Amino acid sequence: MGLGSDMYRQQILDHYKNPRNYGELEDATFSHVGENPTCGDTIQVDVRLADDGETIERVAFSGDGCAISQASASLLTQELPGTTLDELEEMDRDDVIDLLGVDISPMRIKCAVLAEKVAQDGAKIHTGELEIDRTKTED
Repeated sequence: MGLGSDMYRQQILDHYKNPRNYGELEDATFSHVGENPTCGDTIQVDVRLADDGETIERVAFSGDGCAISQASASLLTQELPGTTLDELEEMDRDDVIDLLGVDISPMRIKCAVLAEKVAQDGAKIHTGELEIDRTKTED
């Protein structure tokens, strides 16, 4: 591993310790919460859409988790503004791993893509493509 991977590791630590866009959007168009039950990471993603109803104007996140999940969420909140809901849907795990800039072990992939999946599911619920099971109750 060369100097480049050390730079990305520092970037991950910086985003973990000083997350960008951390908090909740009071005027969010939609919000969604998701978790990685394997390790306990939990992330809420709030998205505000522009007047066209398709373009992401602002994104914030909150939650708790490992450095990878939190850094990934922070980086994603910087990447998404200006993209459309269709472009969000087209994102895959490789896009998120590219944002992180380091190789992610198979055990940590779910941590890395959690924020992306939460944002995608939130968008699908917002557009009616995915329904929430409201029959489940919390313990």
